[in-house]
Amino acid sequence: MLPAVNSIEQRRRRISLALAVLLLVGGCDRRTQTNQQSRPQSREASGLQTLTGRVIAIADGDTITILDSANTQQRIRLEGIDAPESHQAFGEQSRLSLSEMIFGKDVSVSYQKVDQYGRLVGKIILEGKDINLEQVKAGMAWHYKFYEDEQTPEDRELYDRAEAEARAARRGLWQDPNPTEPYQFRKEEKRERQLSR
Repeated sequence: MLPAVNSIEQRRRRISLALAVLLLVGGCDRRTQTNQQSRPQSREASGLQTLTGRVIAIADGDTITILDSANTQQRIRLEGIDAPESHQAFGEQSRLSLSEMIFGKDVSVSYQKVDQYGRLVGKIILEGKDINLEQVKAGMAWHYKFYEDEQTPEDRELYDRAEAEARAARRGLWQDPNPTEPYQFRKEEKRERQLSR
């Protein structure tokens, strides 16, 4: 009689354990779904998406924050361009250029990717104008060729041409005969930090 009681008790424990695991997995799955609904999805999961909002902050010449219709702040990294870092030559001018164009205004953002820092990577449109391209035209950013495969062929061509024209006219950062690309600037800063440890 005792072995039968142990067998029943073992079955109850297994069933309780199985139920606990199912509840835990179900709860985690629901939390994941909720987080995915409140956070814009990545390019792989969703394709091109659009978001609108008011520009409330300009971090530098290629990063902004908007307040969307749900009163949620969204950080945006401008697709296809790389602006000077804020403490780099022309960094402040680049930030001011972007600020003068869009700060406090309602913009549309077309995006299909979230970067490693949680920022949406997209094209900013104001009154039908591609603001990312305007930064390149003004000589306030490079066409970011490292990520050009994420652009449409038409945008790649437009951004390339805009950079070449700004360079030839010596607009903005092109006044410097040999400006350092932000990517290279960040790489050198990282190397210097590592050497100083």
